[in-house]
Amino acid sequence: MEPALSSRKKQILKAIVEIYVKTAEPVGSKAIAAALKNSVSSATIRNEMAELEEQGYLEKPHTSAGRIPSPKCYRIYVNELMEQHRLSLQETESINEALHIKLRELDRVLSQAGQVVSRFTRYPAYTLAAGKKQSSIARFDLLSVDEQSFIAVVMTDDSRVKSKLLHAQVPVNAEELPVLAALLNKDFAGRSVEEMNRHLMSVAEQIPPLLFMVLSQTVEYAGAVLEDLQRSVIYTAGANRILDLPEYQDVGKANQLMKFLSEEPAALPAPADDGPMQILIGPENVEDALQDSSVVVASYDIGDDMRGLIGVVGPTRMDYATVAARLAYLADGLGRIFDTGKLPKHEEDVKK
Repeated sequence: MEPALSSRKKQILKAIVEIYVKTAEPVGSKAIAAALKNSVSSATIRNEMAELEEQGYLEKPHTSAGRIPSPKCYRIYVNELMEQHRLSLQETESINEALHIKLRELDRVLSQAGQVVSRFTRYPAYTLAAGKKQSSIARFDLLSVDEQSFIAVVMTDDSRVKSKLLHAQVPVNAEELPVLAALLNKDFAGRSVEEMNRHLMSVAEQIPPLLFMVLSQTVEYAGAVLEDLQRSVIYTAGANRILDLPEYQDVGKANQLMKFLSEEPAALPAPADDGPMQILIGPENVEDALQDSSVVVASYDIGDDMRGLIGVVGPTRMDYATVAARLAYLADGLGRIFDTGKLPKHEEDVKK
């Protein structure tokens, strides 16, 4: 077990992180001494930095005498040293204005929210809606189109209405569709996909084979609707913002991350627990494309047993305090939109 860091070493680490976040340049003892208001001599700081490097908290680029934080350093900074960032009134008003998203379909809301998150954090962002664990069809309707086509209309238990034109393999008598709809509402409404499929087999002998084919098509469509509701919906935004960061001036490195964000969004971190905020630093990320990056993810409640996540991807040299504060406020605003349609008016609405 490693010995606990002294107060002075923690002060030095905090100063190095905060200077490096601003400059993206290796930090030397003189800059640290100035940040500490010369309360510690440069010689002492150099000795402490050498020990911190040996302990794995600092790294020394080959071309510089200064040091940069390691992922281990960022972790202790986030856990112990970071001061909570207080959003200004201007920040909260700007975020609230941007969050006036009309509640249309969920995917459009998420897409817009991702753009808002990216704009206010200045990093690539992603938004995700974790699908419902359990869903069912509350109502079925069947509408005749012609003798071999009909429209299946289903309303889910959270009042979403979906419909699809289905082509029957056999002629369909329009007068028989209300009878089938009544059977569907009596025996299939309120059931899971698995339960509907099992029950379909049990009614096979109760209705004529030709009508069973229509019934089977409708149940298959209803099952597809429910399976879609259980899938996660994810959107990314602002991937090109990484090109503005010194860490990604290497074209190959930038392309690798941008390709990952655009082609493999489903692999982005989506913590399963209900914690409001998670920060994954460098190697703490499972995906190879994120090993040199940090991910900050905030959670909020969408309702109807669904959970939303908003996250940003950036360099380990991230202003964690500011990003976490803005992300928490954005998540709170989105949660309020889905819950009441109202937004916080000022920062006092945010838990300090």
